[in-house]
This record gives sequence, structure tokens and C-alpha cells, in this order.
Amino acid sequence: MGASTILPDLGTEVLIPVCSIVGIAFALVQWILVSKVKLLPEKSASASDAKNGFAESLIEEEEGINDHNVVHKCAEIQSAISEGATSFLFTEYQYVGIFMVAFAILIFVFLGSVEGFSTKSQPCTYDETKLCKPALATAVFSTVSFLLGAVTSVVSGFLGMKIATYANARTTLEARKGVGKAFITAFRSGAVMGFLLAANGLLVLYITINLFKLYYGDDWEGLFESITGYGLGGSSMALFGRVGGGIYTKAADVGADLVGKVERNIPEDDPRNPAVIADNVGDNVGDIAGMGSDLFGSYAESSCAALVVASISSFGVNHEFTAMLYPLLVSSMGILVCLLTTLFATDFFEVKAVKEIEPALKNQLIISTALMTVGIALITWIALPSTFTIFNFGAQKVVHSWQLFLCVCVGLWAGLIIGFVTEYYTSNAYSPVQDVADSCRTGAATNVIFGLALGYKSVIIPILAIAISIFVSFSFAAMYGIAVAALGMLSTIATGLAIDAYGPISDNAGGIAEMAGMSHRIRERTDALDAAGNTTAAIGKGFAIGSAALVSLALFGAFVSRAEITTVDVLTPKVFIGLLVGAMLPYWFSAMTMKSVGKAALKMVEEVRRQFNTIPGLMEGTAKPDYTNCVKISTDASIKEMIPPGALVMLTPLIVGIFFGVETLSGVLAGSLVSGVQIAISASNTGGAWDNAKKYIEAGASEHARTLGPKGSDAHKAAVIGDTVGDPLKDTSGPSLNILIKLMAVESLVFAPFFAAHGGLLFKIF
Repeated sequence: MGASTILPDLGTEVLIPVCSIVGIAFALVQWILVSKVKLLPEKSASASDAKNGFAESLIEEEEGINDHNVVHKCAEIQSAISEGATSFLFTEYQYVGIFMVAFAILIFVFLGSVEGFSTKSQPCTYDETKLCKPALATAVFSTVSFLLGAVTSVVSGFLGMKIATYANARTTLEARKGVGKAFITAFRSGAVMGFLLAANGLLVLYITINLFKLYYGDDWEGLFESITGYGLGGSSMALFGRVGGGIYTKAADVGADLVGKVERNIPEDDPRNPAVIADNVGDNVGDIAGMGSDLFGSYAESSCAALVVASISSFGVNHEFTAMLYPLLVSSMGILVCLLTTLFATDFFEVKAVKEIEPALKNQLIISTALMTVGIALITWIALPSTFTIFNFGAQKVVHSWQLFLCVCVGLWAGLIIGFVTEYYTSNAYSPVQDVADSCRTGAATNVIFGLALGYKSVIIPILAIAISIFVSFSFAAMYGIAVAALGMLSTIATGLAIDAYGPISDNAGGIAEMAGMSHRIRERTDALDAAGNTTAAIGKGFAIGSAALVSLALFGAFVSRAEITTVDVLTPKVFIGLLVGAMLPYWFSAMTMKSVGKAALKMVEEVRRQFNTIPGLMEGTAKPDYTNCVKISTDASIKEMIPPGALVMLTPLIVGIFFGVETLSGVLAGSLVSGVQIAISASNTGGAWDNAKKYIEAGASEHARTLGPKGSDAHKAAVIGDTVGDPLKDTSGPSLNILIKLMAVESLVFAPFFAAHGGLLFKIF
């Protein structure tokens, strides 16, 4: 069997790191290209006068824009945003670091106690005839991989934030030359983040597997069981990053909008608004750092889930290294495919007009999916034997390699469908958002009703797509099929993240243009970039949620196998109560995050009002507002408020597993998965639609939009209220829910040996 893969093991050992390094190199090249845009005006003028560099920037000289002080202002604002974001992330990571250490100790104690901390070899879980490494080893290595995952996740988020704050002012300055230049700058910087994250995640996981193998040798079952800690680390960091960042950004956003736009009638991102720096910092810590950690977590977990199931299938039993690392090979292929796809947006085709922006981003998804289908076919052909067996709840199931290829593709294409449906429901080019905008003419209440209905309706097709992909992949290759379907959806993660990070970068660029007092024309360009960015951010969230559903189901399957449950029967009361409680958890979690945003926004509104009322000359623009105070309010609120929701997610599996046992826990996981996906999709899409309905009215691009009034009309104010209600939905509770689903599943999997041995205390007493 082992000889029947075309790609030799040595090939695998070379291919995976090489692809990672290519990804990192490509990211650095994009970074260098972005850094060519200078933030220092004086020097560049004289040097490039002879060449046509100066002529190019003269296009808008007639408006007197090419002022040195505008460039200077942009640089100032950029450094303020960058400092704010960096200091917040450092504060957040200090708190999260303490939690990490505590949780690492917990993993070690719980898993070590399974065999009473003995260092003797034990009979294997799945094959009693062989000897495996002791449970203590699993405890040590799970703890190490947990810490590695957590650090990689934090680094991913932090690098993303650094790149975004580096690129935002450069995008603004490029917008003076035209919308195409600005688009390429924003997109390139998004690509830097996407490729760094995909390549880092892959490289660290690959190195970890190889180092652990030095100790585990032929005990692959124990090896890949301890690797699951990597996914747990990645997602637990993502949870705090997402919740903390989400509360931060939305407190500032809601506060700035309510006082600035509704009460004082000043435009968005007006420098007179005290909350405006905090708002722009928030885009970077919530949407960029949070999103980066989140998708990295999904990626790490789907790889871990696939590896765990494979290690007890024929790949693991027969020690077929290449076939075993199939999930990593798919991801390596993904990096190469995304690299080619990115060139389509930056080099092969140029965006020249505003209406070409959204199609360019949409084509990214289509091209990457089409190329990836070919890529997966190639990898499947060279890396898998033609038939093999997959562990399926106690039995081995025979699978053909073409069936596995279909499993990956089903996930890949489901991701594309979810992306397109999300775009249809959140982009202001289509009727759903236009209907919501239209309902604003009768006030905020109808806007809210229409928006909620849109969100609920947008769940239908994504859920059907997820359901079909689950059915197909499970029928072909049991739980392994579902794990690789999730990987398929995430295989184009570099492109997905690039178009996702593009959103907040262009949002910031617009804010900087407004604050630096640039002309109306430039603000129009950045607004067009930003409206497209809103949609791509919603698409990114759609991907994150869809993949979370598949990942968490795969982890659930691995957990059920590991905890030695043969069937999960809904009719037994133990399981059914778990289902009910599990389905309730996303609501409890959303309640916490929404209320946190509300409380923080309340403080922010009071502070902004206080400044407008007490600082003389603030409305006239003669005095400067106190930005730092608002940044402090956001920081304090988010650090304080991210602890309870985080604790809820992290402690639930432990409490349920210890006191009620693995059957009830399996019910809780299933329940939270089923209800969490629905709320997450509807919340993200409702919020995105309200935001773009507001943008639709503001832009006034069509006859219909103009009848709804300019900025400041009643319909526009109603739209702003809808947007404000939608902010915590789309940027705090919605995106955090997919982490809740995955995190509870991966945590249960990591602690499964302990729960199986010592769990269910309450039922043992009675």
C-alpha cells in the first residue's frame, strides 16, 4: 500500500516548507511595493522631477491638493492610529497571556491525570495489541502545541494590524492619482496579511509535527492527538481577539455616529469628532487582528481534525507519511493558487473605474476557486493511494481517492456559494439592500424590521450549501470527508483574507481623507472603495462561519471517536438536555457581547457629548478634541468586557464534561453548532446590509438613492440608526459566534481522554 503514492515522502518534506516560504516571500514583495508610496512629500518632488514621477501627481494640482501639509497630516493621523492599535493589542495580549499560561497548566494537569501521571507505555486506544506513549507525554505535547498555536495566532493578528496601519494613509495618498492606484495599494496590503498568515500557519504546524515525531516515532495516534492543542491555542486567542477587538471598535463607532452624525450633523470621520481616532483604531484591532486570528484558528483546527481522523485510518496505521499529510499538501497548493490569483487583481488587469472594484474582488473568489479545483485534483492524484480505509465510528470504511477529491471540492464550492449569497444580500448593487434603503423613508423602525427580515432570509441558501456538503462528504469519507471539506473551504484562505483585510484598510483610508481635509472627489473615491470593502468583509465572515460549521462537525466526530461513544442518541435524556442547553449558549454569548458594546457605547456617547459641550471652539474647528480619552474608554471597556464571554465559552465544555459526562457534552456541541451558525450568518448579513443601505443613500449614485435624500435627510438619519444597531451584530456577536462553535468542539476533543476516563461525576453518584 505504502508505495502506491506518486509523490515520495521526501517530496512531501520538501514541498510543504517550500510553498510556505514562497508564500512568505510573496508577502514581503507586496509589502515592498506598498512601501514605495512615500509619506514624505518634500524630498520626492525634486528627485523625480526629471522623470515623469512628478507629472503623474500633477493631475490634480489645479485643485491645490498636492499640498505638503495634506501629506504631513495624513502621516500624523496614520501614526496616531498605529500607536493606538499597537498599545491596545499589547494591553490585550498581556491579559490574554495570563489566561494562556493558566489554561496551559490546566491542560497539562487534566490530561496528565488520565493515567495518574505514570510514565510507562500504555496499550493504544484503538489497537490494544500495540503499546503507545504514556498519557503524560500527550499532556506535555498538547500543552506545547497549545502554546504554539496561541502564539502563532497572536502573531498573525498583530502582523495584520501592523500592515493595515502601514497601508491606510498610503491608500489615501494614492487615491489622489485615481481609484485604480488606491485599490491596488489597499489590495496589496491585504494580500501581505493573507499570505503571511496562511504560510505561517502551515509552516509552524509542519515543523511542530516533525519535531513531535522525533519523540513519538511510530506512535502516530498519540502524535496527532497532541497536535490538536495547536487548533485549541489558535482559536482561544482568536476568541479574545474577536470579542475584545469587536467591543473596542463598535463602542467607538456607535458613539461617534450617534453624537456626530445624528445629533451634531457633522460628516462621518470628521476631525472635530473626539471618537474618530478610536473608531479608526477599532477597525484595525477588530476587523483585521480579530479576523486574522479567527481564520487562522479555523485553518489550524480543520487541519488538526483531519490529521486526528487520518492517524487512526489506514494512513496512520500503515505509516504513509505523504497521504497522512494530505491536508497540509492541500493548503500548500492553496498558497500557490492564491499567489497566481492575486496577480490577476494587481498586475494582469487594472481597475480603472469605480464600478470595476466589486467585480475585481468577486473575480478573485471565482479565479481562486477554479484554479484550486485543478490544484486539488493534482494533489489528490500524486499524494493519495487509489484506495484506502477511513476510520468510521469503530469500523474502517473503504474510500477511493476520487471520492476524497470530491469531498474537498464540495467544501471549496460551498464556500464560493456562501460568498456569493452573502454578496447578494449585503451589496447595495442588488435589490435586498435597496429595499432596506427604501424602507428608511418611513423612519428607523421600518428600516430595522426590513433589515432583520433580510438577515433571517439570507440564512437559507448558506445552510443548504453546508448541509449538502456535509451529506456528500460524509457519505464518501465519513468524518475525514467533512474535515477535508472544511479544509477545501479554507484552502484559498490567502485570497479570502486579502479581500477581507482590504475592507478595513479602505475604511481607514476614507477616514484619513476626511480628517486630513482632502477634497470631495477623493472622499468619493475612498467611499467607493469602502462600500466594496463592506461587502467583501461580509463575504469573509460568511467564509469564516461556513468553515466553522464544517470544522466543528469534523472535530465533533473526532471527539466522539476519541471519547469512545459509538452512537449519539437524541432520544436519551442525557443527550437531549445537552442539545437544549447547547442551543441556548449562542444566545447567552450574544447577549453578553451585545450588552458590552451597549455599555461601552453609552460611556463613549457621554464623553463625546461632554467634549462638544465643554470644549470652546470645538464645533467651529478652532480647538482640538481630546482623542486619547475616547481611546482609553474603548480600551478599558473591551479589556474588562471580553473576560465573561470568553470564560463562558472556555468553561462550558469543562463543566459539562466533568459533571455530566461525554454523552451530554456531545449534545451540547451539536446544539451550539446548530443554533450558532444560524445566528452568526443572520447577524453578519443584517449588519452588513444596514451599513450598505446607509452608504447607498449617502452616495446618491442612482435616481432612487437621490430621492431618499442627501446626508442629513430624515431617511438618511433612519439609515444611520439602522447602521448603528447593526454594528455590534456584524462586528462583535456575529463573527465571535463562529469561534464559539469551533472552540467548544476543539476543547472537548483535547480534553476527551480525561472526560472519557473521569467525566460524568453527577451521573456516577446517582
